[in-house]
Amino acid sequence: MERRKFLARGTAAGTLAAGLAAPALAQGSNPQVRWRLASSYPRSLGTIYGAMDMAVKRVGELTEGRFNISLHPAGELVPALQVLDATQSGSVEAGHSASYFYIGKDPAYGFGTALPFGLNARGQNAWLYEGGGQALLDEFYASQGVLAMPIGNTGAQMAGWYRKEIKTVEDLKGLKFRVGGLAGMVLAKLGVVAQQLAAGDLYVALEKGTLDAAEFVGPYDDEKLGLHKVAKYYYYPGWWEGSATLGLFINPKAWAALPAHYQAALRTAAAEANQWCTAKYDVENPRAMGRLVAGGAVLRAFPRPVLDASYKAAEALYAELSDKSPAFKKIFEHWVKFRNEQVLWQQFCEGPFDNYMAAASRRK
Repeated sequence: MERRKFLARGTAAGTLAAGLAAPALAQGSNPQVRWRLASSYPRSLGTIYGAMDMAVKRVGELTEGRFNISLHPAGELVPALQVLDATQSGSVEAGHSASYFYIGKDPAYGFGTALPFGLNARGQNAWLYEGGGQALLDEFYASQGVLAMPIGNTGAQMAGWYRKEIKTVEDLKGLKFRVGGLAGMVLAKLGVVAQQLAAGDLYVALEKGTLDAAEFVGPYDDEKLGLHKVAKYYYYPGWWEGSATLGLFINPKAWAALPAHYQAALRTAAAEANQWCTAKYDVENPRAMGRLVAGGAVLRAFPRPVLDASYKAAEALYAELSDKSPAFKKIFEHWVKFRNEQVLWQQFCEGPFDNYMAAASRRK
């Protein structure tokens, strides 16, 4: 298994775990702890679900099997989009989901996963780990009766599968579109009928015409869901998810009952899985894209007027949400400053380099 090879090689997070966990196991109490963890995702999504699976196994290894977390796919314990509620109530000790599924509670939940026209994977991790983002989210989540930490990032996403072409902003009007998070609120300003469905429901909804379009992640996951079989136009860029962080949500009482070295083991395993998830997608997405195109998928870029209208709508939405939600306003002011700094920096580093390499590779 590739994940086993990854663990065997060890990462910086794994090295940290060795340093933290071993002395603690020798010094502290090592009770037998069993948790149930409900995921919003099916087992078939081997990267999103696989990152969580990696983490729970790693926790077992780091605690010599004393801290056992049983992972359950979407629907096995609770419905996919009720994972956060189950974690908050204590029905399960932990949950695996995307925070932006829960923006109906407060739009500030969007920051834990992605905001439209936001950060790429490097920028998101920088904001969370070193830029002050996680501290702001910790404060917000505490007010919601839950803890959370990153446990996977998809990288930049595609914009989904469409049964018809999108040539103008007018083509968005009336479009029944499955899209997650704040993107649905942005697109609603352009006439889209946004819907939020779990991954396992997308194929049937497209096939029956309940949806006109659906986005999920990118080629590797979309291929597994079979979306290309029911909608042939594959659009990019997915401007609503320059990256998307998955979250490990934890009930505060369950967390507080853990010995400190079990908490350290879980944090370390989550950080390791967060790194692995992006690496796995970067390996699998190009291969899957090749298969999809060979199988008849038609790639299309959003026209610039569509992108411009979407950006304008996003900026208007953020102003509205800042007026309504104090938590959103506080985090947004910090986040947008960080985002703008990252965009400026990447104009001089990765952006020009990536553009050159794309052109150079086509000349061969």
